[in-house]
Amino acid sequence: MAHALLPLGGFPENWQSWKADCWLSPEPFDGAAVRKFTEPFPLEEEWQWEYDYYDHAEHSPLLHGIYQHGSVLLGGNRDCEFWVLVVTGPQRGRVWWLGDGCVAPYMDAEEESEPEADFVTWFQDWQADRGWWAEHLDG
Repeated sequence: MAHALLPLGGFPENWQSWKADCWLSPEPFDGAAVRKFTEPFPLEEEWQWEYDYYDHAEHSPLLHGIYQHGSVLLGGNRDCEFWVLVVTGPQRGRVWWLGDGCVAPYMDAEEESEPEADFVTWFQDWQADRGWWAEHLDG
């Protein structure tokens, strides 16, 4: 199953109709809010917040920043899972996966010597349904 990139500035249908079980913050996510491309993407490494003790004051602003700052939406595989290209901050140029309870940079599983895949490698893997996410796709 091949995937298509979103138009620049576009949203997947399920982005704006965010499901409560995908958003673990007590403060609701506003999928219709204006995204802030000039604000830096707030992470430099994977974060699995579903396993952390949830501190509203600490985690909600960070979660909102992950989903709204410094990245362009590329597309999604299924509900609660999206791909973004980071455009500002230290992770600029990297593709990240935003999941339900986790966010992680895309790594090329085939290349142990070069774990940080570039956009072209990610896109080719995504189009061919190969990569570490493929086993989790709904048929």
